[in-house]
Amino acid sequence: MDYVVVGTAGHVDHGKTELVKALTGVDTDRLKEEKERGISIELGFAPLRLPDGRQLGLVDVPGHERFIRQMLAGVAGIDLVLLVVAADEGVMPQTREHLAIIDLLRVPRGILVVTKIDLVEEEWLALVEEEVREAVKGTALEGAPLVKVSAVTGRGIEELRELLARETSRIPPRPASGRVRLPIDRVFSLSGFGTIVTGTLWSGTVHIGSEVEIQPEGIRSRARSLQVHGRPVGQARAGQRVAVNLTGVDVEEIHRGSVLVEPGWWRPARRLDVSLKLLPEALPLKHRQRVRFYLGTTEALGRVALLDRDDLDPGQQAFAQLILEKPVVAAARDRFILRTYSPLETIGGGEVISVNPPRRRRFREEVIQTLQRRMAGTSRDILLSVVGEERDGLSLRKAALRAEIEPKEAHEILSSAEEEGKVVLLPAGEGDLYIVTPASLNRWWEKIREALEAFHRRYPLRAGLPKEELRTRFFPRLDGRTFDGLLEHWKGEGRISVEGNSVHLAGYRPRLDGRQEKALAVLKDRYRQGHFQPPSPEEAAKGLDLAGGELEEVLHYLVRQGVLVKVAEGLYFHREALAEAREAIRRLGEKGAFTLAEVRDLLGSSRKYVLPLLEYLDHIKFTRRVGDKRIVIG
Repeated sequence: MDYVVVGTAGHVDHGKTELVKALTGVDTDRLKEEKERGISIELGFAPLRLPDGRQLGLVDVPGHERFIRQMLAGVAGIDLVLLVVAADEGVMPQTREHLAIIDLLRVPRGILVVTKIDLVEEEWLALVEEEVREAVKGTALEGAPLVKVSAVTGRGIEELRELLARETSRIPPRPASGRVRLPIDRVFSLSGFGTIVTGTLWSGTVHIGSEVEIQPEGIRSRARSLQVHGRPVGQARAGQRVAVNLTGVDVEEIHRGSVLVEPGWWRPARRLDVSLKLLPEALPLKHRQRVRFYLGTTEALGRVALLDRDDLDPGQQAFAQLILEKPVVAAARDRFILRTYSPLETIGGGEVISVNPPRRRRFREEVIQTLQRRMAGTSRDILLSVVGEERDGLSLRKAALRAEIEPKEAHEILSSAEEEGKVVLLPAGEGDLYIVTPASLNRWWEKIREALEAFHRRYPLRAGLPKEELRTRFFPRLDGRTFDGLLEHWKGEGRISVEGNSVHLAGYRPRLDGRQEKALAVLKDRYRQGHFQPPSPEEAAKGLDLAGGELEEVLHYLVRQGVLVKVAEGLYFHREALAEAREAIRRLGEKGAFTLAEVRDLLGSSRKYVLPLLEYLDHIKFTRRVGDKRIVIG
């Protein structure tokens, strides 16, 4: 592997910082307080050049129990750990806590380092070596190589370098082609440069000029310059220790625990599905117990909702949902640590299964099965599980984001699933797709069918329910294009018809009974005879057998049939009269601008009818008002 980050771990004052100095020549205790107290408070970083030319980044983490938070920030993102035990003291409490953290985070590789061997006899050294090997049994470091060194005399340092070269060469590379993600462990500013953040790049590649986003703050910025192990570079790849000089960001806006990411692809979460393991020496964990959550460089308070029990006993593992008090940036398969709220003790950790999931119902077998599939499943299994959890569907982009796969791969999976009848894909805005399961689609259809049947019963003369009313009532989450795609899907199945802006059940036609047919004929004749002074609806319906709201429905029907034109509220013109009026006004307009009075005299009507008629013609852009006159423009 070209880019490897190596971290130290171990009890306070066991020689971690001196070991790093012996390997690299760099003193990582940079703070005045650290110099005075002789312990590491903050993280220290140093580059190490190997004999084969590769360069490692060493992260020196604090060992004192008060600084476990900083230790967690340092261990997050490392590829290999040096577990340091001083020969004169042996395995100590923080040794075991750091070892538990290493095991819970599943650091992929490690080396056991016994330091300060110049202070003890060989017989004592043999006992300490045996103690160390016994301590790591059953952990990720069982079977790890062990080396004995002295930072004072230099004994064993070259052997350790050789071990580092051998062990790091076996570590697979991090995904440089993935989405950029850099948990921030330091934030500072330099005169002439501005705000600088550092961390280990977990995935992706950052270039000078790259647009980046700081989450969960949601701050957009650009990478003005980059350094890797103190050297200016044009790009930084996954696995490297990186310093990023940001543009347009104040140092007070960002904190350790923030994450530098590729814009648009990471959603901060307050809820996580997890697989949780409690340490054997921990006290039982109760449902809804408050804990401290650590992921990468982030710390957050939260509560543990156990999904299949009320208490988790020491050494046991269970599915849970973490409800956090502040948003964090997380991804499936991330490793995390839990500590008690007070006193601060490491009690367990585990693996993130899904980010921003729905609230899970406890003691449900289907919930446990879903989480088991999410943990063990392929990209296809995870993606279909994400889709299945959304009763109202979701966009392909969001589904890919939640399943943490590329949109292209998601599209291929979903296209295949559609052929198998497992999903339905609808067009969406901005070239996206909307995904719905057949179960959700059937549920949607039942609601729409009932709504259309009720509408047809109530308004038997209307063509159908207006499309936009249907969308806003039942599908407010769908944009217009997706809703049109949904209607086309049902239309293709022969369930509905769409005529203009109306939707009706397939085969439905407005029906007139004999009484309504007679009333219709009378209304047509009365409006035709009314000419440029049409009757009001009540005058037109005088003597007709139309009950309740039937008159309005019949008039709407005549408008849809094109017989009448609604010019204003309560005012309808017969289409022949309106056409004749337009032609007369057009001829009048050929002579120039005209007044309302001239139109009134021309049509032999009155202001009562001519004013709303002209306003209607203005609205349809046949005429335009200019001062007190009008001109023909249509």
